[in-house]
Amino acid sequence: MAMQPAMRFGKDMMWPAIFVAAMMWVIWFFPRFIVSMGKANDNLLSKYQSAGLIDYVFALVALVALIMGIRTARATKGEIELRSSFDRFALFVSRVTMLILTGVVGVMFFEVVARYVFERPTLWANETSLWMAGFIYLLSGLYAMQQRSHISIYLVYDQMPRGLQRLCDLISTGLICLFALAILWGSWTEAAQKFMRWETFGTAFDPPLPATMKIMVIFATLAIAAQAVANLIVDWHRGPESHGVVDESEVGEMIESAQHQFDHSKRA
Repeated sequence: MAMQPAMRFGKDMMWPAIFVAAMMWVIWFFPRFIVSMGKANDNLLSKYQSAGLIDYVFALVALVALIMGIRTARATKGEIELRSSFDRFALFVSRVTMLILTGVVGVMFFEVVARYVFERPTLWANETSLWMAGFIYLLSGLYAMQQRSHISIYLVYDQMPRGLQRLCDLISTGLICLFALAILWGSWTEAAQKFMRWETFGTAFDPPLPATMKIMVIFATLAIAAQAVANLIVDWHRGPESHGVVDESEVGEMIESAQHQFDHSKRA
């Protein structure tokens, strides 16, 4: 019986883990796909060949893992019930973010051991952890939006009738969408150029941070806006909302849930 929750946790993380592993290959060798599309500049043509069978296999595996991960995503104790496909996607992204965070810890631990125990520091650990942290920062906002966990001030909101609460929700969602469209309009051209020429960081390891992070800012912002719209639709017919004093029992349940997940992650 003790292994049942651990097995369930491992099953929930299976498709996100496969997705992360496949996307590591796809992202690192993405210039091959650019060459195959005929969009590569002279610099990429001199360094990379066209995408081969193994590249397309990894891309297909990533796509299958994405689809299956979204379909099988389910909320755990302490998380909001899934009410839409957007919720499932956000939950899948949150699991991917958890794995990336684990990767950051592993990379930093490896660098500390290599530097201070063996006196052989790496050239790639700092940039890799920075790269992965960028993905974590951008992707975690989607999960926070799905869980309605962004910081909000309810002093006036809670005193309003439900009709005015809906109006406030509509205005805030509209502002989020307006901001997302502004980001898309103002950043798309530069982001696309950096991505298609696969602009790198300019260090010894030289990872493609500018190429990937700029486009990820746009993707994350649009995803958060889409989730905000989904939240608005799902919550539209709910009763009046009230956010009173924090219930100590709820805090205890949150701590218990976090400890529960941590214990099972160690066993897994």
